[in-house]
Amino acid sequence: PDVIIEAQFDDNDAEHGQDHSQNMLTDDIKKLFLDTGEKGDAVHRAKQDDGPKVNDPRLLPDKCLQRTAKVVYILEKKHSRAATGFIKLLADKNSELFKRCAMFSPVDHRVPRIYVSLADCPPDFVTRPEDYSNILFICRIVDWKEDSNFATGQLAKSLGQAGEIEPETEGILMEYGVDFSDFPSEALECLPQNLPWVISPGELAKRRDLR
Repeated sequence: PDVIIEAQFDDNDAEHGQDHSQNMLTDDIKKLFLDTGEKGDAVHRAKQDDGPKVNDPRLLPDKCLQRTAKVVYILEKKHSRAATGFIKLLADKNSELFKRCAMFSPVDHRVPRIYVSLADCPPDFVTRPEDYSNILFICRIVDWKEDSNFATGQLAKSLGQAGEIEPETEGILMEYGVDFSDFPSEALECLPQNLPWVISPGELAKRRDLR
């Protein structure tokens, strides 16, 4: 059993008084280990003698094994390589990377953190980084080297204040590659021009009503 022994010492006690208290505490701990050690050895021996030893994992049932695999090829890149997040300065101000790059932290933690060029950041970002601590940006991953924990990317645009509906919605649509631009005039011309428009009885008769 886990036992916690607490002892309080007064700073004003004499040195020999503290030594005596500490010695008593040490003796108590030794007695505790002696008492529980015998019981623990008995339990340990019982576990060793309980059943045959299984050292070969091939003898274990499948439900006891953790299946593992290795990615060998990427068939299709499903992710849009775009992420919503925030920009901040690098922690190491003395590094050469600090003078060239900023850190982009995606909101989605499944996306890696990204190095972005300071040239893509707002002009006053280096001098006033706190002004952009709550501003959402869209960043696109350009490359991710095998030996690096961070990807490299480019800032696409600033969305606006985090927590507002329009910037958050635009960020989600861009992350998932949804085209939310306005319909072209060719598509709008295909719609009925005489308004109000109603479905004719003939169309209702030959179509399946999914309303």
